[in-house]
Amino acid sequence: MGNLANPQNTIAVLKKYQFNFQKKFGQNFLIDPHVLDKILHAADIKKDDFVLEIGPGIGTLTQCLCEHARQVIAVEIDKNLIPILQDTLSEYDNVSIIQEDILKTDIQKIADTYNGGKPIKVVANLPYYITTPIIMGLFESHVPVTSITVMVQKEVASRMKAGPGSKDYGALSLAVQYYALPYLAANVPENCFMPRPSVGSAVIRLTRHENCPVEATDEKLLFHIIRAAFNQRRKTLVNALSNSPELDFDKAFLSDALKACGFSPSVRGEALSLEQFALLSNTLFG
Repeated sequence: MGNLANPQNTIAVLKKYQFNFQKKFGQNFLIDPHVLDKILHAADIKKDDFVLEIGPGIGTLTQCLCEHARQVIAVEIDKNLIPILQDTLSEYDNVSIIQEDILKTDIQKIADTYNGGKPIKVVANLPYYITTPIIMGLFESHVPVTSITVMVQKEVASRMKAGPGSKDYGALSLAVQYYALPYLAANVPENCFMPRPSVGSAVIRLTRHENCPVEATDEKLLFHIIRAAFNQRRKTLVNALSNSPELDFDKAFLSDALKACGFSPSVRGEALSLEQFALLSNTLFG
């Protein structure tokens, strides 16, 4: 079948199977070997690693993963791609293909079955419309993951690594940084894909924290506060939190809590760091 990073080989496979791209699955296949090298380098795949790949497509990145990892499980939602993957990956005996929606897949069971419950590495060229639910689902379910190395929309990567005060900083920045350390590995132009997406892309690695960087007495409350702060980001924090249907604090109580934390009464959510949000959450909880 040959190396699929070669665009001619990709075209040959698509023609052979008369494959039609499905817009509903957000399919854009990589056709640049340099980008594949950058993903592998960022993911730091070693010979004894177990890798979960989400959305293998026709197997372009999967082939590289099989050559570097001990074992690969590739989860693909599109049943039309399964016979293609069985063909393009036929020479590898260290890969299993699962036809399933990753949002409904029992990843803990995969880790237990194939890796003795030890932490796994996740690598993916994600459909952009469900990037956030997939990544947050992996973190919030507390499945054993060492790192998640993903191709995402460039602006989403910027939001994941943004800090307080910047325009990209928001609830996603805080949620990702609560669980992991983000590292932007590469920007990827549109011409590296087939078909070409309408937006620029980026490879980002999220390395799971061994210990959470902040202490939150009530994790759920912390994220309710963060969401409320950025749902109305132009409002002061007091107003944004008092307007939230998820929270039940009046303005006087909130003002007292901000004062106890040493924050200005007119502070906005975009000015607070993760540590400061945790401090406020713990103060309100107390």
